Amino acid sequence: MHAVVLHEFGPAENLRYETWPDPVPGPGQVRIAVRAAGAHFVETVMRAGDASDMAPPLPELPAVFGGEVAGVVDAVGPGGDTSWLGRSVVTSHGSPGGYAELAVAAVGELHAVPDGLGFEDAVTMVVTGANAMGLLGVAQLRPDDVVLVTSAAGGMGRLVVQYAHALGATVVGAAGGPGKVEAVRALGADIAVDYNEPGWADSVRERLGGRAVTAVLDGVGGGKAAAAFELIGEGGRYVVIGWASQEAFEPAPEVLAARGISYANALMELIGDPEGGPAREVAALEAAAKGELVASWQAFPLARAAGAHAAMERRETTGKVVLVP
Repeated sequence: MHAVVLHEFGPAENLRYETWPDPVPGPGQVRIAVRAAGAHFVETVMRAGDASDMAPPLPELPAVFGGEVAGVVDAVGPGGDTSWLGRSVVTSHGSPGGYAELAVAAVGELHAVPDGLGFEDAVTMVVTGANAMGLLGVAQLRPDDVVLVTSAAGGMGRLVVQYAHALGATVVGAAGGPGKVEAVRALGADIAVDYNEPGWADSVRERLGGRAVTAVLDGVGGGKAAAAFELIGEGGRYVVIGWASQEAFEPAPEVLAARGISYANALMELIGDPEGGPAREVAALEAAAKGELVASWQAFPLARAAGAHAAMERRETTGKVVLVP
């Protein structure tokens, strides 16, 4: 098969599209002919060899990234249930990695792709969508909220904007660049702003006409998060759902106390609750199948995985980045 392999940490071009041994399913496993594989910004950090405290553990090399796989079962392991053959499935635990034409997964970690849902949609929802469901559970949004979502054009942010809009909340979406701002507005944001523009937070304050932000769901961190935090009114909530900038922002306890603002790092709460993952995956796939959430993705050919990584690093992508063999 073909796979995208990292032999040496470094720039995006270190990802090489090459021939790799076909994986063989073991007992209790199936093999999936991959139709779509998910890619994450965090994988660009790992590929670069970032060993900082905020980065995940680095893989052993050579490595094939990605665990999110959707496709068709083409083989079962010894003694396996042959009824899986030909079924469309999605998993968050493909091996050796999703950046490949074939992957194996344990039967217990498979989900059938719901009727009417495409492979790209399914692979978007199985992790990014599941995480969004979990993060929204932490945020506890209400119809009377004024919600500010940063990194609103990303895979997670787009789902959060949709959810908050459907709930009836007033939604402010902040993203980088005119194209992303238009995409966020099309998702239902009442106010969409470019947070690369100076004074964007003042613009939000003016356009809200005196209403304070009651909840910030921050997916970017750094200085943009600090500006978003200043828009929160007394008694509001600040919820971390990511840090695309790779720069942490955590308000000082005394500042939170003085303004009566609650703080939650929802992303870390999810990481600390792996047992809840399967239920969140099911909920996300069902929400997409029912049309309650619409998966947003941008596809790249598997052979152009290096280009996909470079585009993510330049913040040029919108929605979930999906690789298609």
